[in-house]
Amino acid sequence: MKGPILVVLAAGMGSRYGGLKQMDKIGKNGEVLLDYSVFDAVKAGYEKIVFIIRHDIEKDFCDIVLSRMGKKVNCELAFQDPDSLIPPDIFNAAKAAGRTKPWGTGHALLCAADKIDAPFTVLNADDFYGREAFAVMGKYLLETKEDKSSIVPYRLEKTLSPMGTVARGVCETENGFLLSVDELTAIEKKDGKIFNTAPDGSIRELTAETPVSMNFWGFSPDILPHFKKYFETYLETFAADIPGQIKSECFIPKAVDYFIKQEIIKVKVLPADSDWFGVTYKEDREAAVKKLEEMTKAGIYPSPLW
Repeated sequence: MKGPILVVLAAGMGSRYGGLKQMDKIGKNGEVLLDYSVFDAVKAGYEKIVFIIRHDIEKDFCDIVLSRMGKKVNCELAFQDPDSLIPPDIFNAAKAAGRTKPWGTGHALLCAADKIDAPFTVLNADDFYGREAFAVMGKYLLETKEDKSSIVPYRLEKTLSPMGTVARGVCETENGFLLSVDELTAIEKKDGKIFNTAPDGSIRELTAETPVSMNFWGFSPDILPHFKKYFETYLETFAADIPGQIKSECFIPKAVDYFIKQEIIKVKVLPADSDWFGVTYKEDREAAVKKLEEMTKAGIYPSPLW
């Protein structure tokens, strides 16, 4: 069997961060956050990396990211542009209505479908997932004979930002499998309590130990036709109510939640003693730099990385 593929979601603009955080240099030798994910994936036996980007950032991405990896990484580029895979009539209607948002992580994954021919992990470019997560996921994708759908969840409290609210997929699990993913978009911690504020103003309190999705998913390639059908249904819903859906996106966690409820897949929960950190806001950058410096000094990562 081929080694697993790593699919990196790197096309989105970091609106709250204030720029292209995927290419913000975090390491002392110009490393960006996704460098560390790629490094850990290669160590875990992943054989190919597929970066999903936009055409308008291709040159910068190649100059800042790929130029340092050189021939040490087997990688390919896939492109998620506003009109990728979107029927012209829907795209033109959305554009006329003022849509500027991307179409979401589910759409991004489909943009890379023709480059995925082995079990794969899909994740965010602007998150640090930890070496243990790649090791446990890579092993599962290679060795399991069953449905390879899987997730490494993280402890909610360790995924919060002191700078503001965050969106997280709250996971319900049972007997080692995922039962549901509930995408909550305004989670924060105040006065020692963690809670989400829904669009209608209602409050839902959450525990520090709540497992959440940080978009660290594992799948077999045969999941892709299901994503395609799901996205087509999403586009139908979008087209039927463009004013109401103008800011909507097709997200991987929502698709997975649907697949579970329709009994299309069973998603294995893979525990990993791994810490997550990211740069949701620009102010999060300093903490990320410090953590990577500490891990480099401890010998976990070389300097330079490549």
